[in-house]
Amino acid sequence: MTEKILDVKDLKLYYKTLKGYVKAIDGINFDIKRGEILGIAGESGCGKSTLGNGLILLKKPLNYISGQANLNGKNIMNLKNKEMNTLRFKDISIIPQFAMDAFSPTKKIKTFISDIVSQHNINPDEKFFDKVRERLDMVNLNHSVLNNYSIELSGGMKQRLVMVISTLLDPELLICDEVTSALDVSSQRFVANMIGDFRDKKIIGSAIFITHDLSILYQIADRIMVMYAGHIAEIADSDTIVKNPKHPYTKALISSLPKNDVQYKDEQLSGIDGTPPNLLNIGEGCRFRFRCKYATDICAKQTPVQEEISSGHTLACWNYKKAGSDKNV
Repeated sequence: MTEKILDVKDLKLYYKTLKGYVKAIDGINFDIKRGEILGIAGESGCGKSTLGNGLILLKKPLNYISGQANLNGKNIMNLKNKEMNTLRFKDISIIPQFAMDAFSPTKKIKTFISDIVSQHNINPDEKFFDKVRERLDMVNLNHSVLNNYSIELSGGMKQRLVMVISTLLDPELLICDEVTSALDVSSQRFVANMIGDFRDKKIIGSAIFITHDLSILYQIADRIMVMYAGHIAEIADSDTIVKNPKHPYTKALISSLPKNDVQYKDEQLSGIDGTPPNLLNIGEGCRFRFRCKYATDICAKQTPVQEEISSGHTLACWNYKKAGSDKNV
């Protein structure tokens, strides 16, 4: 059996507001195996970035409510900040959303890297920077960037540099949060492929790749986890999610993607009517029921549980069999 690097059980992460709790992550279950790239997809506000950030650094107003996130057997949700600091960057690391804006405009890149690793009790000597230069070669960056200020670099160069910095200590788990969203198509493909190369060369153990773009996930991810309104809709291998989805929401997402060699006049793209629900003090029931044509009475009364319908294929839907037989979703 393949070793699990991360095992998440009934995890709940809520934002505390003056009006109550926003249930951004509300009882989800999934795991990541060693050597695996798990893609997480869904609309804006579904909880995917909240999950990524919550796993590495809980910042107010986000609160850990209950559940577990076991990283190599240790529940990181119970760790104090000092204990978590010893794991960050080495055991678990992140390329955060908007990471390209994280560089100090007053420091050269070499100084910026030195300051970061010094905080982890690493001596930024020339031997260490030999490793940095090797990583720069991997992402096709000239060594001279170490003597540049961030303002002198393009967006694609900064993104590749962030990839290098986030993986300098060969983390067991790398979280990639919307790392391609601000890039042109060629840069997107390069960055996505490099995450795969990092995994294949064992620079990282496994990765979570968060994006709203299913087409990118299909290229890079071994499995895809589709989220909706703080819940998991469906998890399966990438081929199954793209070619044979079962959950009505997943099917609707796939139907909204443009197809190769199909013109708009021949086949119009279908959207998803309605909007996601307000997660403030939301009650029981399927959160997709307001937009689902298969919704029945049970969907309003009981929250569907995650069910494994075949090996490695999990979903949460009361009426997936009816949706699965409908070819016109």
